[in-house]
Amino acid sequence: MIALSQPEPARRWEIPDHLLTIEEYAALGETKSGFTELVEGRVVMSPSPKPRHNRAIYRLVAQLEAQLPDHLDFVPDTDVDLGLAPSDKPGFSRRPDLLIVDKTAVARVDKDDNMLRAEEVAIVVEIVSPGSRRTDYQVKHDEYADAGIPHYWIVDITEPVSLVACHQAGEFGYMDAAAVTGTFATDVPFPVELDLDALLS
Repeated sequence: MIALSQPEPARRWEIPDHLLTIEEYAALGETKSGFTELVEGRVVMSPSPKPRHNRAIYRLVAQLEAQLPDHLDFVPDTDVDLGLAPSDKPGFSRRPDLLIVDKTAVARVDKDDNMLRAEEVAIVVEIVSPGSRRTDYQVKHDEYADAGIPHYWIVDITEPVSLVACHQAGEFGYMDAAAVTGTFATDVPFPVELDLDALLS
């Protein structure tokens, strides 16, 4: 009779009893109980997105990929160091639904096993969920602006699907365009046209 090996007990994901720096947060690794973000040194747990949310992200990527300039790439659901605090102070890291970044940044992260940095991001995209509306429209809006990310797209998949394009306006933070439904088209930071209704169909 062959004895089957017993599975090892799950590793306990322990959070230190103090506010975390970016380096300490990165050292925690992944958790199976949902993805996390770091807000002023505090680990914030978030539930896994619903299938409708994930489908919208991948349909958005499918439209974007063919229109990206050669030097840019897309990265879904990945930590980005917002750089809002010195390295030895409680940090800020968000895990946006989608990032458009320079390909050299992706290569750097792959090589160094490090986080993406806000200054490497061209566009940050959040898909609004019922539980993230205030966070996406207000909290992350201000954080991404403070981090210097030049463009922030807020995609709301409540029908009709809409997209609010925010861009840096100097000391005023982001300037928000009116919500667009149907087709979203822009020339900045590169020419792109998106069929928003196709994100749900």
